[in-house]
Amino acid sequence: MWKYLLRRIALSLLILLGVSALIYLLVMLMPADYIDNQTSAALQNGSMTMEDVMRLKELYGLADKSFTGIAKSYIAWLKSTASGDLGFSFMYGRPVTDVLSDYIWISFIIAFLSYIFQIIIGIPMGVKAASNQYSGYDYTVSVFAMMGTALPSFFLSALLMNVFSIQLGIFPLQGLVTATRIFPSDAYIQVFLDKAWHLVLPITVLTTLNVGGTMKFTRTNMLEVLSSDYIRTARAKGLSEQVVTYKHAFRNTLIPLVTSLSGMLPGLFGGAMITETVFAIPGIGYMALRATRGGDIPFIMGYNMFLAILTVLGMLISDIMYMVVDPRVKLS
Repeated sequence: MWKYLLRRIALSLLILLGVSALIYLLVMLMPADYIDNQTSAALQNGSMTMEDVMRLKELYGLADKSFTGIAKSYIAWLKSTASGDLGFSFMYGRPVTDVLSDYIWISFIIAFLSYIFQIIIGIPMGVKAASNQYSGYDYTVSVFAMMGTALPSFFLSALLMNVFSIQLGIFPLQGLVTATRIFPSDAYIQVFLDKAWHLVLPITVLTTLNVGGTMKFTRTNMLEVLSSDYIRTARAKGLSEQVVTYKHAFRNTLIPLVTSLSGMLPGLFGGAMITETVFAIPGIGYMALRATRGGDIPFIMGYNMFLAILTVLGMLISDIMYMVVDPRVKLS
């Protein structure tokens, strides 16, 4: 097992190196960079000259975009990252690690709660749909699951905002806190409840979009297990359908479900760019989208490498978890 883990770790490092080089190249070849975005208005009104812009680009390391220049700047970035320094964000004026640590937790709370609701709702729906295959419930749940999966996040967000915020006025329209309310310094409960009320619609959107996939995944695996020989044997012994479904079939269905949990790591910490942007939630996804639009190369690289590390780590955890939940599988 240890040899397998060492090989996977070495392979992961090579993958991360290739991903970082590709992302850095793509970011550097964007049509406009941070300096272009910041100085476009000044160039048009004549308050800055092209020479001034080029001096700023040299200061920020964006002047030379030839292959040699990109390679040199990438090596410098790689050395800095290897030492734990992700660089200084152009847009936010702070170290990238500080920005990530400040804004990542609101995205984590939204994603984690939506994931919990996704499991609580999706898995029982999938089990019941598989147990009642081709029934009215199965068809109805499958149709609604496909509809939820196919809905664009911005459309569903706008729809819920229009109905529950604008028309009914039940939930706040945007933001994380109510701008018109001033809370006392010791009103922790009121602030918490106000933020929680602002997060209801974003969490609802993410849950609705993802619960269908969980339901279909559970249903597919459950149908495969229910067609196994040992399930037919259990039924032939006279066991009740509830015992066959939940004590025998569902346990084996949990194997692929548990291993799929590792794939939640990037989603938990990566943020939901579109949903956070529509609801103006200051999460890490919203901050990353702003940085991408602004050409903030250090933040873009730090954010994407953070997600790449989580993805590779999730794949490694998935292999280990598969061996833990299914003793028949051996890592070699």
